[in-house]
Amino acid sequence: MKMGLKIKPQAETLYDLISLGECMIRLSPAGHQRIEFAPSLEVWVGGGEYNVAYALSRLGLRTGWIGGLNDSPMGAIIRNHARSACINIDFAVNRKYDGMGRKDRIGLNFTEVGSGARASATFYDRANSATAGIRPGEIDWEKLFIEKGVRWFHTGGIFTALTESTRKVAAEAVKAAHAAGTVVSYDLNFRSRLWSSKEAIETTRPLVPYMDCLIGNEEDFQKVLGYGVEGVDVEKGGIETAAFEAMIAGVVKDFPDVKVIGTTLRSVKSAGVNDWSALMWHEGTFYRGPFMPGLDIEDRVGGGDGFASGFIYGLLTDRDAQQCVNLGVAHGALLMTTRGDTSMITLDELLHVAAGGSARIKR
Repeated sequence: MKMGLKIKPQAETLYDLISLGECMIRLSPAGHQRIEFAPSLEVWVGGGEYNVAYALSRLGLRTGWIGGLNDSPMGAIIRNHARSACINIDFAVNRKYDGMGRKDRIGLNFTEVGSGARASATFYDRANSATAGIRPGEIDWEKLFIEKGVRWFHTGGIFTALTESTRKVAAEAVKAAHAAGTVVSYDLNFRSRLWSSKEAIETTRPLVPYMDCLIGNEEDFQKVLGYGVEGVDVEKGGIETAAFEAMIAGVVKDFPDVKVIGTTLRSVKSAGVNDWSALMWHEGTFYRGPFMPGLDIEDRVGGGDGFASGFIYGLLTDRDAQQCVNLGVAHGALLMTTRGDTSMITLDELLHVAAGGSARIKR
């Protein structure tokens, strides 16, 4: 296989990718309005790891998602959303809803889509969720990775951060996938409302030897793995690739078994205008994605997941390194043109933009 990754052939597996993480219901005011004054809220579905499985299923791959669900109408919203994209949910953990949400509830997030000088903002209502309560031993990893067969396993820092229990489940999962010869990717995805940088570093660094692919932005690498990007303000981001290359060199020196690293590059001009690109490392060589200055953004939530999805799609379909980072940049950019967390992008659109195609009207 290309890229130095030993990806199992499709014929030997049932799934191209399985992701593990929480899927929530997102409630947002229309347009760029404030939650405080909203007379109605849009209902969307999404979650960092779930978004990757959803996008790759839309692009034609065989995917599945593992997380917590319950038998309430809120759980049905997620089931319906997953099934609409042909995502397998056979290994999801199902709970009985108690009618009050004391435990095993479906997590919510309230998201305002920013405009101009006002940044987008997300507020969580996800404590005691069904996903947060998943326990070690509940998921039959041997059946999934060995009997069924999975080419790629994806999880990340959001799921790991939820509870002490999910930290143990994440460790159990990446170790089982690694032992079965499944490629493991991990999106560092730091969330300050879920845990501290100290907790993230202490939990994540011991798991990196079981991972093949790391994905994240400058803040993620700093606050989840402890690697600073010299000269880059993590609050504002930046496109200074030399600083990112130095950071990545430190990561691969400490973790020589990591084969691929992808990092998004974003400079925030306003809530609706960002400079956007990405950088990829593979076997000592850096590959720069296309630079998109002044990218117009409708909704930036999920942009990093969009990058991860395009990036992984390239790896799973045996593209070369430059094509992979181009696909990641293109998919992230396209995903941010629509509302909600999950991808509405078609494969034709993705390939067109990744190849340098314009936004000229199609008639």
